Amino acid sequence: MTNLENNAYFWQKIDTLFFSSKCIISRPAGTVHPQYSNLVYPVDYGYLHDTLNAGQEGIDVYKGSKSVSFISTLVIAVDILKKDIEVKLLVGCTPAEEDMILRFLNQTDFQKTILVRRGLEIPAWGNSDL
Repeated sequence: MTNLENNAYFWQKIDTLFFSSKCIISRPAGTVHPQYSNLVYPVDYGYLHDTLNAGQEGIDVYKGSKSVSFISTLVIAVDILKKDIEVKLLVGCTPAEEDMILRFLNQTDFQKTILVRRGLEIPAWGNSDL
């Protein structure tokens, strides 16, 4: 198992990005994907208004049932059909909702994802005050 070195400053920037943007829910939980009728969104899905991802669209957000004081997880998705990698924020998701989102995102052979959890550590290389 590989451990990712977390950086509290990275997560602080994610929180700032989320809380300074308007979250637009474009597909409520239970909505069928517009292109693939077998894919049903397990939680609310949308994007952050006035932000950009690699596809020049708003950053993707999956919004769960918990209230949010910070972002605790994100998903990195690799899609071989679109030939891209995207970061998707998981906002206020319970562990069960995180599992449903991972199952939803990993059910095709063309896209696979990993979940990255927030850490509170600041590695020596992450401290810009040195």
